Amino acid sequence: MPRSRTEFDFGVVSDETAVAGVYATAIGGEKVELLATRALHWPRERTVFVADVHLGKAAAFRAGGIPLPRGSTAADLKRLTAVLQHTGARRLVVLGDFLHAAAGRVAALDSAFRQWRELHSAVEVILVRGNHDDRAGDPPPDWGVAVVNEPHPLAPFLACHVPVTPRTGFALCGHVHPGVRLSGSAHQSERLPCFLLGRRRAILPAFGSFTGLALVAPNDHERIVAVAGTRLFALPARPY
Repeated sequence: MPRSRTEFDFGVVSDETAVAGVYATAIGGEKVELLATRALHWPRERTVFVADVHLGKAAAFRAGGIPLPRGSTAADLKRLTAVLQHTGARRLVVLGDFLHAAAGRVAALDSAFRQWRELHSAVEVILVRGNHDDRAGDPPPDWGVAVVNEPHPLAPFLACHVPVTPRTGFALCGHVHPGVRLSGSAHQSERLPCFLLGRRRAILPAFGSFTGLALVAPNDHERIVAVAGTRLFALPARPY
């Protein structure tokens, strides 16, 4: 039985999904804001970038016989609403892996996204195809999502899924799900999602709540901004 419309209420953002931490920086000659909700805001163009949303991942796992709780799709769409409300963005660019798999394209996902899209009908949504999108298939046309191949130019940025280091311009990428391990006393450690910022590219953390982390080690020309709950902080960097 399809879920009722009221079960997908994306209009009111709770305290748990409200945007808190903002880290202001400059990349590619542009002022941007890194958000604790694992999004990147480009204020001059009223544009938000997110990567690796993986909508329908839990449903795909359930279809494969792995019993997982429901609700991750609604939670992630509500977080997207929080980002758009906070930034006032008029354009949302997904840097690949918007959908997880064909098996996850269930009726509940379709209903949830259509309601979310109606709420944000004035926002332009662009999907840069990722490897999971190739397998899941493009969103239906009436979802109102423009689908493009990488690299998609939004000068000075190049919107990509797989990380690249372009000769000109500045690449915004996903795919990696970057994370960093922080260690403390008594052999305690924690893994956190992070932004990896370099001279010619930035790799965004995975936006989806049901995604893993891949630990990254910055090179001499990269820096890490870690996300700890509602806070962001830059880690001590090598000479940049």
